[in-house]
Amino acid sequence: MNSPRRPERRTELLAAGAATVTVVLWASAFVSIRSAGDAYSPGALALGRLASGALVLGVICAVRRAGWPPRAAWGGIAVSGALWFGFYMVVLNWGEQQVDAGTAALVVNIGPILIALLGARLLGDPMPPRLLAGMAVSFAGAVAVGLSMSGEGGSSVLGVVLCLLAAFGYAGGVVAQKPALGRASALQVTTFGCVIGTVLCLPFTGQLVHEAADAPVSATLNMVYLGVFPTALAFTTWAYALARTTASRMGATTYAVPALVVLMSWLALGEVPGPLTLAGGALCLAGVAVSRSRPRPPRTEAAHGAPGTAPADATAPGPDREVGPRTG
Repeated sequence: MNSPRRPERRTELLAAGAATVTVVLWASAFVSIRSAGDAYSPGALALGRLASGALVLGVICAVRRAGWPPRAAWGGIAVSGALWFGFYMVVLNWGEQQVDAGTAALVVNIGPILIALLGARLLGDPMPPRLLAGMAVSFAGAVAVGLSMSGEGGSSVLGVVLCLLAAFGYAGGVVAQKPALGRASALQVTTFGCVIGTVLCLPFTGQLVHEAADAPVSATLNMVYLGVFPTALAFTTWAYALARTTASRMGATTYAVPALVVLMSWLALGEVPGPLTLAGGALCLAGVAVSRSRPRPPRTEAAHGAPGTAPADATAPGPDREVGPRTG
């Protein structure tokens, strides 16, 4: 006889796998942005990336006959498309040209904290102690990575402000996307959000055409890679996982990105990390593990109740149990 927990466990594993794909691809995006950023301006790079992603997602939607999202989902899709796909990508690209990579990583990584605060306020997300503790550990790791990668004189007030705005755009986009995923599929939410971001970036078309004519093939391939994998694929797997957990917990998961960026920069760019960078990356991963862990099940006496009392309802949501919408 199948355990009633088996379907739920399978859903949790699929969501964890989707989140893993997301953070790996988003980490690779930092390496590609660095490679393409020398040839493309912030707006042109964002437009090329979003247009590539929207094209791939549109083809997938047509093949799968996904159709249009329900009317009730359009508000969240529009806000997340404007803030996250459009505003965030342009502002982050611009900010990373004004500050060094360490400062950018440090400032942008307040995003998960903002997601937790906004999620608790607007979505009623729980804030269990393990989540808060894990986020604190991961943020300390992000600070260590940021400080170890920061160069002297590589920052500007404008760059810091731009990265801060990017963090707010990221957090607002995630929180707006969560309710939409209760009404539309992950593919629909991602596709139409990407299309909205692409439309908002159309004013950069002239820059993109001009710069593509002079850009090396490697930079253009990196831009297309950004659209197909860290955008089309990773944003879809993100939405799939977000539909099955809270915004706060998913935000905390992205703290694995700095650690993976350190590893990928080491392997792809030959940037050997120092001891502080390695320690910071380890803290980021440890914090993610803590934030996604669950409390141990209660003892047998507590589960079945004391003699003469009714047993506890194992299906009732506890303080660390998530009860978000689940979509297919």
